[in-house]
Amino acid sequence: MQSPVIGTTRTKPPFRCDLVGSFLRPPELIEARKLHREGALTDEGLTELETAEIIKLIQRQKEAGLPVVTDGEFRRSWWHLDFFFGVEGTEKIDLNAAAGRTDAKQRAETFRVANKISFGDHPMLRHFESLRDLAAGSGMMPKMTIPSPALFHFVQRYNGGNAYAGDEELFADIVHVYRDAIQAFYDAGCRYLQLDDTSWGTLCSLLHRTQLRSQGTDPDQLAADYVRLINESIAERPDDMVIALHVCRGNFHSTWFASGGYEPVAEALFGGCKVDAFFLEYDNERAGGFEPLRFIRDQFVVLGLVTTKHGGLESKEALKARIAEAASFVSIDQLCLSTQCGFASTEEGNLLTEDEQWEKIRLVAETAAEVWPG
Repeated sequence: MQSPVIGTTRTKPPFRCDLVGSFLRPPELIEARKLHREGALTDEGLTELETAEIIKLIQRQKEAGLPVVTDGEFRRSWWHLDFFFGVEGTEKIDLNAAAGRTDAKQRAETFRVANKISFGDHPMLRHFESLRDLAAGSGMMPKMTIPSPALFHFVQRYNGGNAYAGDEELFADIVHVYRDAIQAFYDAGCRYLQLDDTSWGTLCSLLHRTQLRSQGTDPDQLAADYVRLINESIAERPDDMVIALHVCRGNFHSTWFASGGYEPVAEALFGGCKVDAFFLEYDNERAGGFEPLRFIRDQFVVLGLVTTKHGGLESKEALKARIAEAASFVSIDQLCLSTQCGFASTEEGNLLTEDEQWEKIRLVAETAAEVWPG
């Protein structure tokens, strides 16, 4: 039975019931990607199968009562690297090959800045245009997710390259890339853009902050630089485009890499970053308490209370209690609900079943409808 559409108390994003973006890849798609890598399936053949699976996914999202729809990131292998690879001036690095590992069982890739960068004719524009067309008439708002400009800088800083004399010159071109990207997605019809970012999860971690200092980097200055980089990147966004920032502590095959509450970055990030909404992980003790939300100004906060790391449903009453607790630091009118992260930040996916995935989506939808009826 189709659920009632949630989010009627808000006519623009973020919605009371929202989602981070990625979904578990169907077995057929996983096999198709393997065949494509082996040269046994053409680009056109892979795209055709991706489209067929996205059509099914859109229907499942509609049946779940979601007011927002994504393509599940089905056309990507990595949640972030596919975008970075598509930026002109970057190049892919196979870390297994670089380390001489010929029998590695796990993919390991990153990117470096090889030349001056530009957005160019980015392939992800076609990804959004396809979602837009496939979701037309569904009553759901298509949402695009891309990695943040801060993460672009954070990842490449470890990978060398001499195309830029220093960070300020690189920052300026990152801003140009993202301003062009935002305008291009807007021109394609995107009104809801999410920037995904694990650099902030790192900056929340005492261990990683200590490591950064040992490398000669002040984590507080880096946080200030990243707020500036994000703000400058989104400064020219059109008035009717909503931009959210999703803070993540890692989500590869149900693993994580950072632990620590938001307090070390809260004043800089929540008090200074000019996005319209924050998607924040709050599914376990690694994310700390709600006290850092006291720095939130007029932005929305989408509470990621339902974990995507494993199956098993949270208690609806416990979710309501946690929303009430968060509302002691920021108005409940500024709060929304989602899962903590996507279900498959990479094509490998997290360690839960598709049935468990949709049970969690329905839990978010039902809880939001009861907390914010209308």
